[in-house]
Amino acid sequence: MVIGIIGYGKMGKKIEEISVDWGHTVGMKINSKNPTDLNKSSISEIDVAIEFSQPQHAFKNISLCLENNVPVVSGTTGWLNHMKQIQLFCKKNNGTFFYAENFSIGVNILLKTTELLTQLTKSRNYKIELTETHHKSKKDAPSGTALMIQNMTNNLNNKQKTPIVSKRIGNVIGEHNLEYLSKEDTISLKHTAHNRDGFAKGAILAAEYIRDKTGVFTMQDLINKL
Repeated sequence: MVIGIIGYGKMGKKIEEISVDWGHTVGMKINSKNPTDLNKSSISEIDVAIEFSQPQHAFKNISLCLENNVPVVSGTTGWLNHMKQIQLFCKKNNGTFFYAENFSIGVNILLKTTELLTQLTKSRNYKIELTETHHKSKKDAPSGTALMIQNMTNNLNNKQKTPIVSKRIGNVIGEHNLEYLSKEDTISLKHTAHNRDGFAKGAILAAEYIRDKTGVFTMQDLINKL
């Protein structure tokens, strides 16, 4: 499979490294120094695009690929006000798009556990608090993963809204700490990423998963097939 990487920063480089190890070819690499290289000609040479760019560029990047019939895997956060347009385009034109706030298999296990724990505690007067910590260069806050956790807990327990504390510190890859607090005890769920390998592997698995499919997909679809 020939992969195009849009957003050739730390994550893009890790995706390239693991893609090659897994037997794929990287046919296109786009970063802030060569944005005009993302065009109809370069897109025609790849089988799937993996997009980890910046919020202000994501919608344009994704749209260009989909308009040229190239499936897209995106992990860029902070642009989701345009998500409905992407979904409608894929439905109308048989496009293929896979989006996740977080591609880590471990984080998605955390989400499954969060769903169960919230259901078990919602009638027990537990207060839910969420803290997310990332590196200083991360643009959006709260993180997409934190918002996803918040949305889940709010929907499952409509008696309260889960507050999010966002921290941007040093080179922290990603940490999400969820606490259920009562007068009697505290229950904690925590995921800490030690490196970017888990995110990159998840994105490549997603690219492999959607190559011969049409529609809009999420990590839930991928997890169910693993």
